[in-house]
Amino acid sequence: MGQPPGRTAEFEEFAVLVGAGEDEEELLLPPLNFAVVETGVFRSGFPEPANFNFLQTLRLRSVVYLCPEEYPEANMEFLNVNGIRLFHFGIEGHKEPFVNIPEEIIREALKVVLDIRNHPLLIHCKRGKHRTGCVVGCLRKLQKWCLSSVFDEYQLFAAAKARVSDQRFMERFDVASLKHLSPPFCRLKGSAVA
Repeated sequence: MGQPPGRTAEFEEFAVLVGAGEDEEELLLPPLNFAVVETGVFRSGFPEPANFNFLQTLRLRSVVYLCPEEYPEANMEFLNVNGIRLFHFGIEGHKEPFVNIPEEIIREALKVVLDIRNHPLLIHCKRGKHRTGCVVGCLRKLQKWCLSSVFDEYQLFAAAKARVSDQRFMERFDVASLKHLSPPFCRLKGSAVA
């Protein structure tokens, strides 16, 4: 039997089997485009109820939600039951090439990500590509990643849907106003790429 529509082998590779009882196993399924960004920081597409068991294993303290839509009731209930704080930054998704990405909102989202009191933390938008990619890309600039590595990571998740406007935004994003927040987070082992 094949994989469900929209699931790739790479995506399914993240699924983890754990014993739920003596004779049964429970499949822990991560959200679309799930990945570890740093110790205590994760990224993904929009979590569905089928992903909640997996997310519980991360012991999240916070979720950074980047879409303008209200968070669904089932997701809010999951957050409340698990004591997870929601940080909602409503960024419109745009396919047009000359629409401005709201720099101040990205900056405010990064402040939440940089505050280790919010870790473990999940950053997500609808598909985990563009809005999430911009936040993570700007974080990488703050961590002093070279721009080609920032773009490579962005393209890994955006694939054929990569947008020049997103890459231009990350290239022009000024991290100077966030540098005072970065030392504890950016000193984490393995955080910088030469």
